[in-house]
Amino acid sequence: MSATFNKFNPFVQNLANGGLNMGSDQLAVALTDTLPTASESVISSITQISYTNFTGSPSYLALSLISSTQSGGTYNLKITSPTYSATGTIPQFRYVVIYDYTNNYLIGWFDYGAEVNLTNGDSFTVTFDGTNGLLSIT
Repeated sequence: MSATFNKFNPFVQNLANGGLNMGSDQLAVALTDTLPTASESVISSITQISYTNFTGSPSYLALSLISSTQSGGTYNLKITSPTYSATGTIPQFRYVVIYDYTNNYLIGWFDYGAEVNLTNGDSFTVTFDGTNGLLSIT
């Protein structure tokens, strides 16, 4: 299922003011069933589901950086597409929020168009564009 990236408006200012380092900060995923508002700025404003029944019971869902590069004035951020596995029933979610775990700033979110329901043994992959990356800035 594909989903469109939606930017949190304060992301631009937080990036311009040096609040995020996309190449070295730890980025993460938050899952929610509540539609995010573009004006939100920090992860504490997002009502996250419980991650207790994901493999390893992580306190947050980390992302792995592939590259943070600039070429010809265009910056691309590429992230590995993570897969999360359920070890029990996971609360339903519809939105996948990307944020800077290091500084708690929100970056953007994906709307999957319908609730995602996972039970024991199911997995969910957040698929990022392998060519253009998570985001491009020109």
